[in-house]
Formats: sequence, structure tokens, C-alpha cells
Amino acid sequence: QVQLVESGGGLVQRGGSLKLSCVASGIIFNIYAMRWYRQPPGKERELVATITRDGRTNYADSVKGRFTVSRDNAKNTVYLQMNSLQAEDTAVYYCYCSNFGGSNYWGQGTQVTVSS
Repeated sequence: QVQLVESGGGLVQRGGSLKLSCVASGIIFNIYAMRWYRQPPGKERELVATITRDGRTNYADSVKGRFTVSRDNAKNTVYLQMNSLQAEDTAVYYCYCSNFGGSNYWGQGTQVTVSS
């Protein structure tokens, strides 16, 4: 059974930082690209950051320079370090993985709330 379990969300003041974690089980982690998505209240889900299986990263323009995605294949974990958080970063953050064979999975999400 495949599971992606996010943690690290919470309430933070504007300008603060949070680090999200997503632990994967039931998959061969190092063959999967990992992504973080978010869904702000009343809006559609959007891609925030990607890290490929060989460590290449890509970010949405709205988070470039503030967010950093990383992975630890030995721990089956992907991280999202979020700095200089703004009110518009308030959202449910989801972990997602996919591979070239077409398999893909979602986590259950973790709430991030930035107070102004």
C-alpha cells in the first residue's frame, strides 16, 4: 500500500518559516519525481515545486527565492523549506509523486496558515 504522509504545517506569522516533510512508503522512492502542490482557500490546486529523481528542481514564480525543495532518498522523504511566508501562501499543501511508468500518488495534505 502506497502512502505519502505530510507533516510540518501550522500557523506562522508573516515573514516566518516552516519546513514541510513528506514521507513515502510502499514505493521505490528514488525512481519517483516528487512535487509539492498547494490549494489556497477557494482556489484551484497549483504546482509549487518539483524535484526530479536526480535532484533537479523547479519552482513556481510565486515562490522562487523563498521556497526550497529537497529530498533524502535514504529516508524516503521530500522536504519543502518555506521562508519569508506571506498571507498568499496560506493553503493546504500536498505531496505528489509520479514515475515514467504512469504511477502517481497524492498525500492527504497539511494546512499552512500565514497570519498578517
